[in-house]
Amino acid sequence: MNLLVYSLIVPVIASLVAPSLSPKKATHIVSLSFLVPFVVAFAGLFTMDKQNIILAELSRPIGDFYLLIDPISNAIGLTVCLVSAMVGYYSLPYMLHRFEEMGYGESEYRKYIIIYGFYAVSMLWLVYSGNFVLLYIFLEISLITSFLLIYLYGYGNRRWVAVLYFIWTNVAGVLTLIGFIIAGLDNSSFAIKDISFISFTAWLLIFIGMLIKLPGLGPHIWLPWAHAEAPTPVSALLSPLTVGLAGYILLRVYLIDPSFISTYRDIILVYAIISSIYAGFAVFKQTDYKRLLAYSTVSQMGYILIGLCLGTYGLIGVVIQYMSHAFGKSILFMGAGGIIAVYHGLRDLRKMGGLHEYVPSISNATLMGFMNLGGILTIGMFGEFFILRGIVDVFGSNLMSELPLIVAVVFIFILSGWYSFYTLKRVFYGLPKEMSRPKVSRYLDVPLYMIGILSILFIFPPLVTVLLNGLKAVIGGGI
Repeated sequence: MNLLVYSLIVPVIASLVAPSLSPKKATHIVSLSFLVPFVVAFAGLFTMDKQNIILAELSRPIGDFYLLIDPISNAIGLTVCLVSAMVGYYSLPYMLHRFEEMGYGESEYRKYIIIYGFYAVSMLWLVYSGNFVLLYIFLEISLITSFLLIYLYGYGNRRWVAVLYFIWTNVAGVLTLIGFIIAGLDNSSFAIKDISFISFTAWLLIFIGMLIKLPGLGPHIWLPWAHAEAPTPVSALLSPLTVGLAGYILLRVYLIDPSFISTYRDIILVYAIISSIYAGFAVFKQTDYKRLLAYSTVSQMGYILIGLCLGTYGLIGVVIQYMSHAFGKSILFMGAGGIIAVYHGLRDLRKMGGLHEYVPSISNATLMGFMNLGGILTIGMFGEFFILRGIVDVFGSNLMSELPLIVAVVFIFILSGWYSFYTLKRVFYGLPKEMSRPKVSRYLDVPLYMIGILSILFIFPPLVTVLLNGLKAVIGGGI
């Protein structure tokens, strides 16, 4: 059996064992367990591993349950692993602080760590699922576990927020499931390798479902509530990993049959641009740090939709944008959570300013997070490049008439950098407030740097070379 299969089982076992250990040991075993598939996925990226590993041979119309291994799943998989591992370490001081606020003892960590573990495991297995049924099962596990974490440990009116989150994402899941069922019955199999076409109705349902989960403008109303009121380690998985997986699912469906996106390309592009610009400007109006980051997620997810419409180059941009946003946003949410932890719940931007003087390690890490969002000297710069290259590739023969589109997309990139450095200045620079300099646990800042360093290394050979060559081998086209 492929080494990746064994490595994917390691976090499952670790999540089951962790509740029997002390919080510190549980944190280490769960976090380290995600580094095992991270290493294997990383190696798979270098070797351009591309194969299907059969887990169970089932008769049609269900079809084989198998792991779909290729450079796309390895790129997304290693991202999920790294972020889950680092957020796992970060969870230790943050959640113990949260339990103290809620009047719970350390024993509550047992319940938290098993739910956290299976939340991250479900996303990892979803990425490698080669059957729509299997994929949907892990999609639902990720929904239920994230709902529980918000419901049990969130802020504010956490139960109402958790129900709001559950209803919206469950609607998204049901629509997607119906789309999967139609596609599976049309092709007499739910195994992705056996599906050759996706009908209009199936595509429409899957697209709307994933648009809610992504989310785009309109269905986005659940996201600022859920991401802001979730305990920060959960926000650091929800925003960077979970919502982007909607884009990953759309990408997989596109690679089977791109007809829907090709037919409605212009409409989707306009919608995605409006969504990105609206959410980008909404960032400036926020007074809550976590809500600000949530709106930037809506804006960044517009990149995914735009890339989906731009052919080969755009699809490469989708994968890189997923990685870039995951790296950047996990750093930013953990940075915001670090401030919450050391300053006893501080998240009101009007009370911040000059925090670099007091928490320089968090401030410097946050800079790396915003560099990813702004596409500056991190892997994000390649995401933006391939999206722009996709416009030229798709509209090359009529470039002048598409000038407004190019200007709009470039403006979105500028807007991301604009609100990123505006926020950085608002939180960390300017006249310092009257505050004390707190002691920051290394669990609250080292994980941010680990992610940030990798996001920078990915702009240099050999990492960027193997990543782009691998994506090219799966998606096609010249680079």
